[in-house]
This record gives sequence, C-alpha cells and structure tokens, in this order.
Amino acid sequence: MAALNHPHVVFKSQAKISFSCFNDRNTILLQPRYPLSSLSSFRALHSPSPQHYCPDRVTRVSTAPVEYVPPAPDFDFNKEIARLKSLCSRLADTESLELKHQVIDADSRVERFFNFSRRRIARAQELVNLDSYDLYLIKCLVAAGQEHVMTSDLELVEGEFDSRSSLKSAFYALAKMTEGWHLSGDSSQHLGKSGGGGGGLKDEVVGALRKLLRILREIEEFYDCIGGIIGYQITVLELLAGSISGEIMNRSRNINEPLKWQFLEIHSPNGFDLSQNTEYASQAALWGIEGLPDLGEIYPLGGAADRLGLVDADTGECLPAAMLPYCGRTLLEGLIRDLQAREFLYFKLYGKQCITPVAMMTSAAKNNHERISSLCEKHAWFGRGQSHFQLFEQPLVPTVSAEDGEWLVAGPFTPVCKPGGHGVIWKLARDKGIFQWFYNHRRKGATVRQVSNVVAATDLTLLALAGIGLHRGKKLGFASCQRNSRATEGINVLIEKNEIDGRWAYGLSCIEYTEFDKYGIADSPSSTNSLQAEFPANTNILYVDLQSVEEVASSNDRTSLPGMVLNIKKPIVYTDHFGATHSVAGGRLECTMQNIADNFCNTYASRCYKGIEDMLDTFIVYNERRRVTSSAKRKRRHLDKSMHQTPDGALLDATRNAYDLLSCCNIQMPEIGNNDEYIQSGPPFLILLHPALGPLWEVTRQKFHGGSISKGSELQIEVAEFFWRNVQLDGSLIIVAENVMGSMRINEDGETILQYGHRCARCKLQNVRVLNKGIDWESEDNIYWKHEVQRHEALKVILHGNAEFEATDAVLEGSHVFEVPDGYKLKITSGSPGLSVQLDPIDHCRMDDGSWSWSHKIEGPHIKLEMIEW
Repeated sequence: MAALNHPHVVFKSQAKISFSCFNDRNTILLQPRYPLSSLSSFRALHSPSPQHYCPDRVTRVSTAPVEYVPPAPDFDFNKEIARLKSLCSRLADTESLELKHQVIDADSRVERFFNFSRRRIARAQELVNLDSYDLYLIKCLVAAGQEHVMTSDLELVEGEFDSRSSLKSAFYALAKMTEGWHLSGDSSQHLGKSGGGGGGLKDEVVGALRKLLRILREIEEFYDCIGGIIGYQITVLELLAGSISGEIMNRSRNINEPLKWQFLEIHSPNGFDLSQNTEYASQAALWGIEGLPDLGEIYPLGGAADRLGLVDADTGECLPAAMLPYCGRTLLEGLIRDLQAREFLYFKLYGKQCITPVAMMTSAAKNNHERISSLCEKHAWFGRGQSHFQLFEQPLVPTVSAEDGEWLVAGPFTPVCKPGGHGVIWKLARDKGIFQWFYNHRRKGATVRQVSNVVAATDLTLLALAGIGLHRGKKLGFASCQRNSRATEGINVLIEKNEIDGRWAYGLSCIEYTEFDKYGIADSPSSTNSLQAEFPANTNILYVDLQSVEEVASSNDRTSLPGMVLNIKKPIVYTDHFGATHSVAGGRLECTMQNIADNFCNTYASRCYKGIEDMLDTFIVYNERRRVTSSAKRKRRHLDKSMHQTPDGALLDATRNAYDLLSCCNIQMPEIGNNDEYIQSGPPFLILLHPALGPLWEVTRQKFHGGSISKGSELQIEVAEFFWRNVQLDGSLIIVAENVMGSMRINEDGETILQYGHRCARCKLQNVRVLNKGIDWESEDNIYWKHEVQRHEALKVILHGNAEFEATDAVLEGSHVFEVPDGYKLKITSGSPGLSVQLDPIDHCRMDDGSWSWSHKIEGPHIKLEMIEW
C-alpha cells in the first residue's frame, strides 16, 4: 500500500523533565521524567455489610491486632520499590527453599508480621495445614506489602461468628509455629495434624485460604521470569508510579532498564492493501490455503468479558465471551465453523483431509475453562477429535488499587483476581508444552484471533495474512484496517530506533489505547496531534512463526511477557462476601500478545527510509474494516445509540458484508441504511450463510447468480454444495443440513472425525420464487443478533444425511417444510396445477459423492468452479 502522509512521533532519551509538541511538524517529542513521585498509602479493605453500604465511598480500616503496628501513612514509592528489588535480587541468588526462607525472614515486614500472637499457636495448629512452600508463599505476600490479604474482617461484623478473632490471630502465630521448618529442612511437618475442631470457623473460610495459596503458587511460578510474587508487585508499583506521576515512559524498553537508544520515532506503516491489489490478494490467499497443513490456530479465550454482562438464563451465573449466543450458536462454535470452512476448501482443491490443531487459552474467570471444555465435549470436539485440541489455563492475577498498588480484597483471604491479559499466552504456551504439541503436528506457523471478533475470517483476510507469513518466511504479521475514533483499540505503528551503538532498528508493533497518554497521543478527532485516524487499528489478528515466538517465550526475562501495562482507566467492580458491590479505581498487570513483535526488529548500519517494511521480519496487511474486525465485546443498553463493539453492531457489519457479497452476483437487494435505522427498526433483511460456501467470496459468488432478495426477507443457508440461479426471495427461506461439509466417521483412535466431502447434502434452486410472510418484524421478542425471531411463515428445507433437494421453475408460496431423508433426492417443479413433488432414492453408486458436485480448480491466482453432474 502506498505510504500515507501521516504525522509521526519522535521520542528522545534525555535526563531532563520536559514535554514538547511541535505543531508545525506534527511531531511529538517525549522525554523520560525522573524521579518517581512519592505517594502516601496503607490500608486494608473492609467490605461493609449491605445495610451499611454507601455506593459513593469505599470504607478502609486496619484489621491488624493492637500489637501489630502498620507502616506509617507516608508511603514512599521509590523506597518501597528499592526494598523489594533488593529482596528480589537476594532471593534470585538462592536456590533451595531453605535458603529462601532465611532471606525472606530477614525482611522487616515479614519479621514484624510473624513476631506476634505466639499464645495462639495451638489454635492455628487445629485450623490449617501448611507445608514449607505454602509458608514461603505467605511470606512473599507479606513482604510485598499485602499482609492485609491474610487478615480477616469478620470481627468487624457483629454477630457473624462466635470465634471472630480466631482466624486472624492464627496467622499471626504461623511464623512461630513453623519457624523451625526451614532450619531443620523438614517440610513434611504440617499444621493441623493433631486433629480437633475448627473452633466454629466456617469451612468456606479455610477453603478461601487454600484457594489463596493456589493463586499465590500460580503467580510465583508463572511470573518467575520477573521475580514471582514480589516481582509482580515491583512491576505494578513501577507502572503505577509512572502513571500517577505523569511520567512518559518508553513502552518498548524493559521497565527501569537503561535506555538503549538515542531516539525513537513511530510512523504509519506501509503494507499490502487487500482491497486494492486484488490480484496479489488472491495469490496470497492461495498461499494460505496451500499452507494450511503447516498452520495451527490459537484462540485466547481467557478474558473475563465483564462488559458483555452475559449470564446463564437458568442459573444466573456469569458467562465468558466464548459462550455468547451469536446468530444461533456460541462465538466459539463460530470460530470452529470458520476454520472448518477453510479446511473444506483445501479438500475441494487438493482432495486431502486436513485437520488444524487448535490451542485455546482459557482461565478460571467465570468458570471459563470448565465451560469451554464442556462445550467441546458436548459437540464431540466438533468432529475434529480431542487430540487436535489443547486447552491451557492462564493464571488469575490480583487487582490493585490505583492509589498505591495495594491488592483489592473481597473477603477473608480473597483477593479480587482477573485474567492477566492475552499477552501471557506466549510464556504460558511454552510452559505448558503447546509449541512442542504444534511441532508434533508438523506445524510451522499459526493464526491468532479473538473470539469476540465475528468477521475476522471474512473473505480472504485471514488466509492472505497466513499465506504471506508462510510464503515469505516472516516472523509475525498483523491484519489491520482503518481505526474508528474513540474506539477502545490500539494502533499499529512502524518503529524506528537509533540505538546507542549507532545502528538503526525497525519493526512493526502496536501501541495500546491505554498507553496513548504516555506517548502524548490524544484520542480526539479535533486534536492537532490526534493519531487515532492517521494510524491503522490494531485488531489482534496475527500470524506468528511458532519457532520465533517460542524463542522469545523461553527467554526467562521480561521479554517473555510482552507489553506489560497497568490499565487504571476503568474501575474495578466486584462483589464482596457480604453481597455488597464495590467500584474502586484500580487495575491489574496485563500483557498484550501483539507486543511480542517488539522482539522482532531488524537492525541496519545506516538509517533507512521508504520501503523498509518489505525487508522486515514483521509485516502488515490491510482490508476494509468490516472485513477485518467487528467485535461483540459489550452489551448495548436499551437507549444506547452507539453500536460499536456490540453484538448488534457486529450483526449489522455482517449484514453489510452479505450485501457486498451477493449484490455483485446480479442479485437485487435493498440498500442498508445507517445505524440509526437499525436501532429504530432492525436490519433490512437477515442473511446468514455458512462460511463453507466459500469462504473466499470469489468461490461463493460462483454459486449465486441472478434473482432478488426483498426488504424484510430472511435467508439462511447451512449447506456447502449449493446452487442458486434466478431465485426471487420475498419472505423466509431456511435451508439446513446435517452433513454440511461431510459426514462423521470413527478413526483408528476411536475419535469421531468429520470426513470432508463424504456424503455431503446438496441443494439446487433454479428459476424459483419463494413467497411468504416471513419474519414478524413488529414482534418485541425479536433479538436479531441472536437470530431469535418470530415468524408468520417460512419455507424450510431440512436435509438429513446426504439428502438432496432440487427446485426448478416453481413458485413456493406460504409456509412449507420439506424434510428429505438420508439417501434420497426430492425434486420440486411446477405442476398442473400446483407443484410436482418427486422423492427418489439416490443411486447406490452415487451415495458418497452425490448426483452432482462443484469441482474447484486453480487458474493463476484464482479459483474457478465447474458443476459436475453424473
């Protein structure tokens, strides 16, 4: 794509405190500022009972016993960071757990916390079982300044429990009870082995402690590359201090490491515009289809998706985004359908079965992991076999107060935790053996997409992205498009760095919208230095070279956790153990998966200018926005006129795509109005086409030609072998098949596998008029994006097994249901009078392949279809 004359941004490394904006050059100069400001804090969260809850205030009190004195209210960020860094360094220099205990016991906070309440040792012994590593995790928590997580506020609520102070007192006794463990080296001594009752303490409180220990273990082990629990808190404090003090930091360097460049400049990146260079786009898509046996698929599904407000209608439990029922199926099912459509096209071109291995990162948020596993099992792993799936669960991380980085708590031993961002996917994949699993399936690269983006696989975007990445040996690629103003999405940029040694480094990367302030980027259309329109949108659609990404994920340092950010722009909303809802300014440490690209810069001896993108290990492709991204991320309120990132907006974009697809097939269709018209009266029509009809539009358009689709009509086609010629639709036409792309078989491992092309259902419509009353557009029960609609009348064709349906020269008026049994063909023609209906068995020799089929052939960069009839 030709370079656009956009503004660019320059960052220079100096020690002075300054910020300058040169409007005459549309250039922003950013310079790091030091030192970090000091802020005051120390508090423990008390969750009030519902009857005393005040929505405008969060009450914070100390829950420490009288003999325990918390730190002074003046909290010095620099001093605390220095203390933790020193402790983290000393712990890193020790190998055995025994020595780590000795190091952390010398920390002032740990010593103070564990030096009281000796007299309640026997009580603690009856309550909790802890081994030496559990105790070490608790010490790390205390050393990180989060001792309030280990205390209970039960005694503050009158009448809750008889033994209100026992729990807290027990933990002040733990150190004295177990201080000899690390000295003796015997980690087998556990508290609580003497038996006895719990003194009236509730089992759920002890369960909460065990859950806390699991969370601490996950943080300590996953974030080992930055120092575990203590390193996590150091990073939080550094990011938070920089945010509060207004420090402008360079996102691409490791936090608090010396600057390794003299200045940094960002440009709008050049790339391949798939909407303009159609011949190259077609060729790139063919590379993607040809390379399908070398590709895997990666889905980050672990996000909490709080903005969707999705709940189970039966249980009232919160649901993850993957379970959103969009257009008649969950979002996860939609991703698998898109993938199977590409595999079906590969089969039609090469006559070979190809099953792509799919790795899905889940989380414990909203029972995400269990629900996704159950969904896959319910659908028999979508006819792909369980061996072609790997589910790996990302750890939950604590949320922190925006004031001072203190962990938020919802109850005794219950920090408020959320997933740590999709950027943990690379290190987690390495830790869980996902890369080796892909290699075992002989995969070289992978495409990455988010579950909420329902249009990512539209036409050739995803195939072209993967095709270019594989064919040209790239390490990482972005699929991008124009960015909407004020959208909660980042921008793709070309980074140019002049390093200290005089060399120049270049690479494509991303700046998240949460980091715009640090770069002086104003997200406002009227701003003179606004970049949201000039720079393309980051869509989180990626191609990655697996070996290159694994090398970064194995680095055992900060680079394995790319793009660490602390987003405190949105409040943390949670419910405490009394049922009261809190909204607290805060955030959590997150990583951004696309910023792994920061590790793939190319360096040159001298400065490069135009055309550098072609030589880089990273690349970018562009397409029209609604063919790249349209996400269902938030729930649209009843009176909300904005449909951006809502299921309604995603459906409208998909409807516009359907219009673009079919209107080029000489099919007359009503034009689609603006968003306001959708809000007032719904979409002008509903068209839902199975992606296996293409998925490339070039393929789909050869199956449709002529006719019309009237306003208010509904067209749903769930069959791949389909033929439409001169069909006039005025009402609802629904065609569904059991064997859309093939039939199920049991393989040698006993797994149920979808065999592409085997016993497919088929449908032909030629010179047909479909006329019925269709959807009741006045019904208040219609939810269009769910495809839950009330109908007056409809024509429905149901194809069982390899059934075939043909209608020629006929008018099908009113409600009809044509249900064709497996092994039969139903023919409908005009009769005298009415209709002629003929049901015949399919010839035995044609049972597997059908009486007709589309033949796919590659001619140059294009795919040509020919109907073969037997």
